[in-house]
Amino acid sequence: MVDMENVEAYRKWLKTSLEKSSAIASALDESGSRLELLNQRCQSLKVLLITPISTQKCLFVGIDSVLCSVSAILKVLESIHQLENSLLTDPSSDLCTYVSDAKKLEEALKLLADNCRLAAGWLHVVFEFLQDTAIADELYLLNINRYLRILQELQDMEEGARLDGGFLSVAFDKLEIQFHRLLIANSMPFRLVSIASSHTASQPFPDTITGKLQTIIERLNANGRLDKCQSIYVEVRGMNARRTMRTLDLSYLEIPTAEFEVIHDVTSYIDRWGSHLELVVRHLLEFEFSLSSKVFEKIGPEAWMGCFANIAIESRILSFIRFGSIITKIKNDPFKLLKLLDIFRVLNGLRLNFNQLFNAKACEEIRTVTKDLINKIVNGASRIFFQLPSQVKLQRPSSPPTDGSVPWLVSFVIDYCNRLLGSTYRPHLAQVLEIHGSWRKEEYEEDVVFSLIYKTTKEISVKLDAWSKTYEDINLSYLFMMNNHCHFYNLRGTMLGNMMGDYWLREHEQYKDYYASLYLRNSWGKLLLVQKHFLSYSNGRVTSQDLVKRLNAFSLAFDERVKKQSNWVICDEILRENVCKYLVEGIVPIYRAYMKSYNLSIENDTKVAKHIKYTTQCLENMIRSLFQPKLRKSGSIKHANLVSKIKQVRNQFLLALAAIYNCVCTDYNKVNYV
Repeated sequence: MVDMENVEAYRKWLKTSLEKSSAIASALDESGSRLELLNQRCQSLKVLLITPISTQKCLFVGIDSVLCSVSAILKVLESIHQLENSLLTDPSSDLCTYVSDAKKLEEALKLLADNCRLAAGWLHVVFEFLQDTAIADELYLLNINRYLRILQELQDMEEGARLDGGFLSVAFDKLEIQFHRLLIANSMPFRLVSIASSHTASQPFPDTITGKLQTIIERLNANGRLDKCQSIYVEVRGMNARRTMRTLDLSYLEIPTAEFEVIHDVTSYIDRWGSHLELVVRHLLEFEFSLSSKVFEKIGPEAWMGCFANIAIESRILSFIRFGSIITKIKNDPFKLLKLLDIFRVLNGLRLNFNQLFNAKACEEIRTVTKDLINKIVNGASRIFFQLPSQVKLQRPSSPPTDGSVPWLVSFVIDYCNRLLGSTYRPHLAQVLEIHGSWRKEEYEEDVVFSLIYKTTKEISVKLDAWSKTYEDINLSYLFMMNNHCHFYNLRGTMLGNMMGDYWLREHEQYKDYYASLYLRNSWGKLLLVQKHFLSYSNGRVTSQDLVKRLNAFSLAFDERVKKQSNWVICDEILRENVCKYLVEGIVPIYRAYMKSYNLSIENDTKVAKHIKYTTQCLENMIRSLFQPKLRKSGSIKHANLVSKIKQVRNQFLLALAAIYNCVCTDYNKVNYV
């Protein structure tokens, strides 16, 4: 038995629903073709309900509510038909109106489903009442069941409209196409280098375009199509990012790890890598980050951060990070420390940018590989740096240069330490060591860089004595010590020299002068003694035989020294000039005076004249040609590169050395070499 109180409640509810339906129907636009059959069937339902029941008013309380629901359904169907026609147009002509009509259609379909549920509920009440009272024949009950099925079909219209091919699904497809069209029309690649050099930022989308994109996203998101918007956005902006990246030469990112092991100098690649990464992060990715956040602003950060993460990957950010990882895997050597510090400098300079851009969960992969790279750099650089003194010790068995010059190891260590102490590397090295200590929960000592470099430099300086003792010729040993102490003294005014201190520099200056004195006295002293004998007979009578004997003695002594020392080298140019100048001033004037004193005898005695091997000018030229540095023919390309770098460092100090060597010459003149 039907509860009449419930019937009355349903009647009031239906009345409210009808009023709402009328208000919405008046706000909806035009409609009607494919649903005409449903309209006619609803009219039949209305007739069916009126005819048999009108004669039994006392039994069908509230039947007017069923009629009201049917009336509302008819009005909503008319509005749906009108909206369906309006959505057949291209959304590009009037996007706002199209999106508005799509929203109205969604609301109309929902209202239709609600009214169908209400009408079906009332028909169920009527059906149960008729069954219980047995006042209706079987035909009436069959008709009610048939129209309940009609109401169910109308109720399912919303679901059908959203299926593939449904008119609401087609409308959303058109909005997706328009979304793609707007993105394509406003996405243009740009030259990163030009943007950076002109100091201009990439231009975002116009506000009108951004507004249209946001409108489409909101509508599609409300209908569960946000993922399609995101995929379209990533596809278009990712392709644009790839085209922008093609303006850079990134071929080095494709070099396999194995090939880097045989590349002598990867510094140029690292420089390009750093420059390109800064361009990509600060100009491309920051622009895409800002654009993504603005386009998907009304949806939330999770939506646009996912898009940005995919665009960043399309921009090859992971390839840049992997390049840095490849550098950390190459064979350990001192130059690798500089390379690691170069990479750290770039990443540290972009740290704030990375934190802002890749902080979301969607960028977890980028954060992970970046963190792994930082770990490898910090651990690798710290390990190489702390091993420097021990690596110098391992070089002790090596032999010194055969020409008495500065060993490659000394030049390299001095140049290397100076570079580590310079403003390019020292701040980053200190930061790396501080990070490394914090990971190991060790207290950071601010002077750790100076302390270890001091140990390394002291280690290389004490090797000089051991090296000098390996020479068989004591004079070459003196020349070697003179060269190397001069090399250390030349550090005055450099970062390393300032760190080692004036006392340490003065020690090397004194040792340089000391070994120069020993070299000149032991190597050339006897020749000066031979010359002195020339003049000892200048006031007496000399026979031709005496002249020949004395000339031969001098020539033999001079030739012996020139031949023996022709391959010896004095590395510092000013020191070399001063030593040659001292020899010229000690030998040539006496030789010239002797030749002048006996000039007449020599001219009249052909036997004596043919024994004159050198003119005074020839003698001077030969002396000044001594000790010149020569590039070894067997030297490798790598050795030549290192020599070039050493010369660059040396040239920085030449001006400072000029005044010092003027003093050296004065000291030489005070030494008694005979």
